[in-house]
Amino acid sequence: MTTPVGIVGFGIRALMAEELAQTPDVEIRAICDPSPTARDRARAQFPDAFVTDSLDDLIGSGIAAVFVLAPDDTHAAITIACLEAGLAVFCEKPMAICIEDADAMLETARRTGSRLYVGHNMRHMAFTRAMRDIIRSGRIGEVKSIWVRHFVGNGGDYYFKDWHAERRHSTSLLLQKGAHDIDIIHWLADGYTERVAGMGGLTVYGDHGERGTPDGEMMTDWISESNWPPSTMTGINPRVDVEDLSLVTMQLDNGVLATYQQCHYSPDYWRNYTVIGTRGRLENVGDTVDAVINVWTTRRGGYAAPDEVVRVPNEVGSHGGADPKLIGEFLRFVRHGGTTETSPIAARQAIATGVLATDSMRSDQGGRTVPPLTAGVVEYFDLGQPGSTTPVLARAEPALSEG
Repeated sequence: MTTPVGIVGFGIRALMAEELAQTPDVEIRAICDPSPTARDRARAQFPDAFVTDSLDDLIGSGIAAVFVLAPDDTHAAITIACLEAGLAVFCEKPMAICIEDADAMLETARRTGSRLYVGHNMRHMAFTRAMRDIIRSGRIGEVKSIWVRHFVGNGGDYYFKDWHAERRHSTSLLLQKGAHDIDIIHWLADGYTERVAGMGGLTVYGDHGERGTPDGEMMTDWISESNWPPSTMTGINPRVDVEDLSLVTMQLDNGVLATYQQCHYSPDYWRNYTVIGTRGRLENVGDTVDAVINVWTTRRGGYAAPDEVVRVPNEVGSHGGADPKLIGEFLRFVRHGGTTETSPIAARQAIATGVLATDSMRSDQGGRTVPPLTAGVVEYFDLGQPGSTTPVLARAEPALSEG
């Protein structure tokens, strides 16, 4: 049976719609965006879809599920409205930009029984899954520490020309961008951050002369590897107030200690993970095409070649092949329910860590304690949202005609 879906937000994140359109048994029935330019793009790409600027009209268009791909500060309100209407929701990460909104989303999903899914696609990337497989095999023993260096080579083009550059829309890039890696740190360590501290600053993109991106443009219109070095970049958001360099330390509830470092003006663009256990360590080189995981399990003097090199398979699809798997898992969840690899609880814990690390970074750089969730909320989502028993497809109705 075909699943009719809607999309809220047809900006740069709607590139996921291209993957969605190639997915069997899916109908992109309705698209909502407040921007006339975005709606024109939607009509051109999906001429059979109902395109609107009204969330209420999208909710009433007979869809069974919705992809919330709008700017981060709108995620909570849109998601809650859709959950209240009984729709299954795919909310792009980060699920919210404050802890209170993330908690409200969880509580709404539990109260209504509507299905909530958060798009943490890095759990489906081949290199993170390879690292998790090595850890689970016991080859490096019990994990004790994880160090992550995130070189964001396209940071100026991706995050400092549009809404991402403003705290009011994103809280920080440590939250917006770092939510991915914080979640993977938690996933690899099998624990959640208990205490966190941060340090950072706006060290490069705060001193530019020429600012302002033309109205109606988005990242795909200006991205270019010739935009280098960062000091020569133009079109920076004139209201930029988020950090371009940040360093975070985390103490997890199982004793694991972790660090995360993010730089938005590195010449290269990739993530480097080091995971240290009681019997060895692993480290990835590359995170998409031709990546490898190096594993050391014997004692040496000085640098030595790894004892084992695990080659990560190259996969087809956006975000290193993760997006097709992410979409597939969500649609299976919509149709059949059950547990998922991506976890709304884990998504909330990544939000909480990023929010509190940002507060620390912007004030005294001291430690912050992550507020706990109630046992009932955690159990509900860990069990696969057992309240979501109504067959979602039964709610779908015939499509509307655009007025």
